[in-house]
Amino acid sequence: MSSDPDRVSAGAEPAGEGPEGIGAGSEHISAGAERVRAGDRVLELGGRSWLMGIVNASPDSFSDGGRYATLDAQLELARKLLADGAEILDIGGESAGTGRPAVAVEQEIERVVPLIERVAGELGAIVSVDTYKPAVARAAIAAGARIVNDVSGLRDPELAEVCAQTGAALVLMHTRAAPKQRLQDPDLYGDVVGEVHAFLGERIERALAYGIDPDQLILDPGPDFAKTPAQTIELLAGVGRLHELGRPLLMAVSRKDFIGALTGRPPRERLPGTLAALAHGVDAGARIFRVHDVAAAADFLKVRAALAGELVPRRDLALAEEHRYEREL
Repeated sequence: MSSDPDRVSAGAEPAGEGPEGIGAGSEHISAGAERVRAGDRVLELGGRSWLMGIVNASPDSFSDGGRYATLDAQLELARKLLADGAEILDIGGESAGTGRPAVAVEQEIERVVPLIERVAGELGAIVSVDTYKPAVARAAIAAGARIVNDVSGLRDPELAEVCAQTGAALVLMHTRAAPKQRLQDPDLYGDVVGEVHAFLGERIERALAYGIDPDQLILDPGPDFAKTPAQTIELLAGVGRLHELGRPLLMAVSRKDFIGALTGRPPRERLPGTLAALAHGVDAGARIFRVHDVAAAADFLKVRAALAGELVPRRDLALAEEHRYEREL
């Protein structure tokens, strides 16, 4: 469910936290996986789903194609996503799309730092910076970011050093490909779940060796990264096994290619498929969900939680009259 207290109190109250209320597979989640230290913030993840809204400061995002091209437009998007129920905002200055050269460090800093300063300062949001470059991460943390979302799989150990020195949380994502490289090989994995498990376990040990505390780590299985749609589907079907690693799972499934391959839909028409993947992630015990359509995801989670008995509706719950009918303007 969305953690926004106003959204919860609009018609229901939490039924209590604990294994019964957080989805199938949650009994395998360790107590240590319920807390993340992110700089001066502590994220208490237990018993509910956290939504991470996406704000692209890049003109070539696969899903919005530079739709929010100015700093003011990006700030307004951030404001809307927070109002819709996001608790974390993930800001990136380089598209993960392949076929384009990497953005220069200086340019990426120019794209993300002014936005992070305003989102963290004016809006008070918990900000994640989507980067694999240590210099960008350091500048973003100085501007107010508290999480580094590394889609490279910690290829550059200096990134771990930056997080160890600053206390920022670090997302460790599985990938066999270098940044900006497309790797689609149906024979790449014998056991994709087992290989992702082993990879992330090794990356945890590497991060700890560079001085990061375990409670700074979040794990991302990396849907679509160096995986065919079929491999991603196989991975997500068995993703609950990753709880054995003892850290919370972040699911970045929004508008992903595997959904498009299954449905034949372009990115902006993949919301129903995204919600299905979101439901599966909740059942599998994931805690953080990186999504484009925050309002829809929050509504989905709220209705799902109510029907599962995790939210108890107030006895006087009623539909507001202005929401009863659709009317032409």
